[in-house]
Amino acid sequence: MPDESNRSQDSNLWIRRSEMRDASQLMKLDALVWNNKTSPSPIVWTSREQYLQKCPPGGQLVAGIDAELCGYLGFAAPSAMACHQHVYEIYMAIHPSWRRLGIGSKLMTAMKGLAAEEGIRKLSLRVLSTNPCAVAFYESCGFIMQGRLISEYCIDGQYVDDILMWYPV
Repeated sequence: MPDESNRSQDSNLWIRRSEMRDASQLMKLDALVWNNKTSPSPIVWTSREQYLQKCPPGGQLVAGIDAELCGYLGFAAPSAMACHQHVYEIYMAIHPSWRRLGIGSKLMTAMKGLAAEEGIRKLSLRVLSTNPCAVAFYESCGFIMQGRLISEYCIDGQYVDDILMWYPV
């Protein structure tokens, strides 16, 4: 839980690639963050091994303050095809107690730098229309809507659009 000193300064904020030791905290964060407003289907990890297979160490940038992990930004090529390796598909989760403190923006800045270093030319993401705060955040980071899949999901009896966004690196 953030205290007032962390709200006013971020001198203790760190960002690094994920490591094996982060798995249990990241699994807990996924259980807390991904719900029917943020994902077509809540993420449920059945084991640490399943998590690590899907989210290998190094496949996320993790952010924390002091010893507490506050959020992450995951990235991977959308497919194994050689012609698709210039793109990173990204996804982000910030612990609810640490939102609106600039952590997401700092993760996004770090991701853009990493993508440029690795020769990535495009970042892409998907966000549900039921998550307007996330859409506004991504737009504030320079992402542009590249498409909208109308009524792509039916969640709790409501048809929800899947918004596709991109950022040119």
